[in-house]
Amino acid sequence: MLRQVLHRGLRTCFSRLGHFIASHPVFFASAPVLISILLGASFSRYQVEESVEHLLAPQHSLAKIERNLVNSLFPVNRSKHRLYSDLQTPGRYGRVIVTSFQKANMLDQHHTDLILKLHAAVTRIQVPRPGFNYTFAHICILNNDKTCIVDDIVHVLEELKNARATNRTNFAITYPITHLKDGRAVYNGHQLGGVTVHSKDRVKSAEAVQLTYYLQSINSLNDMVAERWESSFCDTVRMFQKSNSKVKMYPYTSSSLREDFQKTSRVSERYLVTSLILVVTMAILCCSMQDCVRSKPWLGLLGLVTISLATLTAAGIINLTGGKYNSTFLGVPFVMLGHGLYGTFEMLSSWRKTREDQHVKERTAAVYADSMLSFSLTTAMYLVTFGIGASPFTNIEAARIFCCNSCIAIFFNYLYVLSFYGSSLVFTGYIENNYQHSIFCRKVPKPEALQEKPAWYRFLLTARFSEDTTDGEEANTYESHLLVCFLKRYYCDWITNTYVKPFVVLFYLIYISFALMGYLQVSEGSDLSNIVATATQTIEYTTAQQKYFSNYSPVIGFYIYESIEYWNTSVQEDVLEYTKGFVRISWFESYLNYLRKLNVSTGLSKKNFTDMLRNSFLKAPQFSHFQEDIIFSKKYNDEVDVVASRMFLVAKTMETNREELYDLLETLRRLSVTSKVKFIVFNPSFVYMDRYASSLGAPLHNSCISALFLLFFSAFLVADALINVWLTLTVVSVEFGVIGFMTLWKVELDCISVLCLIYGINYTIDNCAPLLSTFVLGKDFTRTKWVKNALEVHGVAILQSYLCYLVGLIPLAAVPSNLTCTLFRCLFLIAFVTFFHCFAILPVILTFLPPSKKKRKEKKNPENREEIECVEMVDIDSTRVVDQITTV
Repeated sequence: MLRQVLHRGLRTCFSRLGHFIASHPVFFASAPVLISILLGASFSRYQVEESVEHLLAPQHSLAKIERNLVNSLFPVNRSKHRLYSDLQTPGRYGRVIVTSFQKANMLDQHHTDLILKLHAAVTRIQVPRPGFNYTFAHICILNNDKTCIVDDIVHVLEELKNARATNRTNFAITYPITHLKDGRAVYNGHQLGGVTVHSKDRVKSAEAVQLTYYLQSINSLNDMVAERWESSFCDTVRMFQKSNSKVKMYPYTSSSLREDFQKTSRVSERYLVTSLILVVTMAILCCSMQDCVRSKPWLGLLGLVTISLATLTAAGIINLTGGKYNSTFLGVPFVMLGHGLYGTFEMLSSWRKTREDQHVKERTAAVYADSMLSFSLTTAMYLVTFGIGASPFTNIEAARIFCCNSCIAIFFNYLYVLSFYGSSLVFTGYIENNYQHSIFCRKVPKPEALQEKPAWYRFLLTARFSEDTTDGEEANTYESHLLVCFLKRYYCDWITNTYVKPFVVLFYLIYISFALMGYLQVSEGSDLSNIVATATQTIEYTTAQQKYFSNYSPVIGFYIYESIEYWNTSVQEDVLEYTKGFVRISWFESYLNYLRKLNVSTGLSKKNFTDMLRNSFLKAPQFSHFQEDIIFSKKYNDEVDVVASRMFLVAKTMETNREELYDLLETLRRLSVTSKVKFIVFNPSFVYMDRYASSLGAPLHNSCISALFLLFFSAFLVADALINVWLTLTVVSVEFGVIGFMTLWKVELDCISVLCLIYGINYTIDNCAPLLSTFVLGKDFTRTKWVKNALEVHGVAILQSYLCYLVGLIPLAAVPSNLTCTLFRCLFLIAFVTFFHCFAILPVILTFLPPSKKKRKEKKNPENREEIECVEMVDIDSTRVVDQITTV
């Protein structure tokens, strides 16, 4: 009883609001426009988010803490010979993969000379600045002898060239670790790709070679010069490619990911314009009908204007509060399109149910009372789910900013639908009541005045006047609308047909089966190439890297951050045991093996160990670079202690398998907690991978919980709690299907798809809630009758919004970007599956599942009986007469 009273009270409030807006339409139409112009004007000076890590890496992760610890122990400027690992941060750099179209050996004389020529061209790159030209020598990372540090593979190729020049046949390159002439062992697993080896790991051929050039970025000027050098580096590689057409080169810099991520916005512009034109055209067509007075094409256009004003207002607020634009914002207009268009079409559908002999104010009040309650509840659902996503609980900044922007846009869309679109409805209502043309706003003459006019003129001015219609025909005035006619005369009877229902149920079972098959294969996507434009440096370089350099994992730093007894045999064995199964590419590993030999031969004590560190051991040529991997501290008695050390590990795994690398990280993490030696592991890619799955699912998880909570709470507000039960089951069915088919369509669970799934919850409620509400609240008659009635009342608005939404999505499929490809596939599945539930699954299932309906029992009073006919039937021989009286 309380729910019914509250429901009627809310309807009364919205009715009075509609009457008030209809009394002041000019103010409510102009205020949203002025607010949007004032706030949206600031968006003309918007800023673009430059840091991809800030957007897509989990904000609170153990990897960032580990990176800070590693930075404090081993700064980059003391790591002169560890550049292959990228160490703690990639910094500024330029990379190029050189390969051949014919799978030639890149280590033969011709290609070796070609690569060294490319190296020489790169080192000669100049960045002009006022009064000075910077070259690679001015911004490179310097060695102890003040010379630029270059990739070890360059030294290998130079030694190979010298060996050929002197006819030395004893020079051999081993894989993945080779030795230079100065005695250093260098790792080349990420510099040589597509390697074929002889016995004892001797390299026979290599299909690809990768060169890396690291740059300094110690201050703003240095960083600016380094950024321009990266741009010149890509241009130099392209020019070198043109002059050597038999080889293929893939340049890549530290700025490539950011530039390619932002490129999505630029390549999407003309497709979004096409999408807007298609949506405007479809919205106008959906609101048009043959009757030129009752047609509402301007309302279709003004509905899109309402959504645009709300989006512009939200963009202005985000910009004024210090927010920055990024390519994920491309999804916000489609979120607004799905919610805003359905609300406007629902209001238009309610307008068609009002009596034409009422005043415009009364008709507007009836529209608000009929449609605004459900629109308010679905808007509240949007605000709660996206509000939770915009909270600090969301660990991925891109998802949080997207949800924040969507939340603000939806809030203003709700206000603008109430004010701006409601005022527009009032204006078009006066045009209709005055029998003016819905497009040209001119008075429509009566049919008898058009008899002498041409046929095309009479067609454009076709209208039905109220004095020409009876009371029975007035209710069917809007049935000339194509979609209304289709649903009422054809589709409702067909979908509730007894012979159609089994096929719909069978189709639903097939739907569930395929969705389950896909659901069991869901994978989290942390590959950053999924969010950039296609045919870019990032995609080409990543593809080449995965093809040629996937034999080994990224180099993982193994850092011991406590003082341990390195002279103790058991400690040495523990450290080597922890790294068992990895390829160790560090002098530290050689050092431990050296200590083990000393223990076996002479027995190593702490005093022996201290003497070795203090005197001759670190001065030995074979350990000349060992100082980079240990940190010393001197005690008061002149003893030397090692407070921290590191080694670098490479696993025999595939970089393309992100889950395998993630499992490797988690295994090492667990080992660091239980081991006797305190150590951490780190690689820059761990910043994106660390707890990515939990961080990614958090906004979806929280939004689902908040949606279920709001559905439970609103059960006390709606007229019948059974509405929320059906709504919850429908949302679960839709989301389950979308996730399953999304996986079968090769869409991973990444930032973009999770945001789409959050939107899918609300989109389903948007379309299904009014349908279910009308069915559940219906009394008397049969279930089939109320299913038909629900489709007739709300089906047109659902179908109109779906058609507009679909034509708006189609151009998005052609955008050359992985981000928009994911966006299109997810949004299309959400729209299609929801449409399938609204027009097929629910109409069939509701005909034989609760709530039950009571058939109407009419009392057969004499005043309700009407004699139709009296039939006298006489047989041929006139021997029998039958009188039959039929009554209704």
